[in-house]
Amino acid sequence: MKEAGYTSNDVVAKLRGILHMRKIGHTGTLDPDATGVLPVCLGRATKLVGMLTDTDKEYLCTARLGITTDTEDISGTITSESDFSKVTREELLKVMEGFIGDYEQVPPMYSAKKVNGRKLYELAREGKVIERKPCRVKINSIELLSFENGEYSFLAGCSKGTYIRSLCRDIGEKLGTGSAMLSLVRTKAGGFTKDEAISLGRCGELERSGEISAYIKSLDSVFSEYPRFTADEGLEKKIRNGNSLNLNLKDGKYRVYLPDGTFAAVYEVEDRKAKICGYFLT
Repeated sequence: MKEAGYTSNDVVAKLRGILHMRKIGHTGTLDPDATGVLPVCLGRATKLVGMLTDTDKEYLCTARLGITTDTEDISGTITSESDFSKVTREELLKVMEGFIGDYEQVPPMYSAKKVNGRKLYELAREGKVIERKPCRVKINSIELLSFENGEYSFLAGCSKGTYIRSLCRDIGEKLGTGSAMLSLVRTKAGGFTKDEAISLGRCGELERSGEISAYIKSLDSVFSEYPRFTADEGLEKKIRNGNSLNLNLKDGKYRVYLPDGTFAAVYEVEDRKAKICGYFLT
């Protein structure tokens, strides 16, 4: 679990020291002030990074009406203040629910998104604000949890690439009051939940006590919803080479294992033709 004050890369660097491993990768950037689920892949599981980064996420957010900032969250400089006293819970809920589905979201200036080879936050720190092309994102669900004295909390499920800070900004724009994010917790990512996450400090304790392995999920467990297929010796060479296979299986994705039980790949079968969509042998 990422704690406040760390970047996602900080987490990876600290885990390298704790676990004495070099090959570690995280699966999706979280702002330094944000906390919550940050799946981290170890060893050959780093091949999963791209696949897990592309998954939907869920966030618990608290925001405030009546202000805007240059970073779109409370850590930035306030750029405007407005009266929010006439906004009702019903109006707020209606605006929030209007974002469910696909929408074109302009990324924040303080973000790692690149424009012409430069990260936006680098330009922002130089005092530059440039036009950003909107990106299509998707809000799968949004639930208003509380609203009092201009502060509101909500739970949102969304696609990869969604900036919750920018969602708060856009909610405020629709209401005509402005809005800035106060706090953010990622509650789900890559099939993992906040209840499963452990802190860096806890990782260190478990490593020292020799219990850390009990908290590291196996590579194939990430694909537990797919049926298991164990190949015979005649297919092993093709699988090791990442070749397509002819399999008498129903259409769908499968966890594919070598004859000795080693998890090798995820294949997708269509009309008995199986193509590799994830290869995990070293």
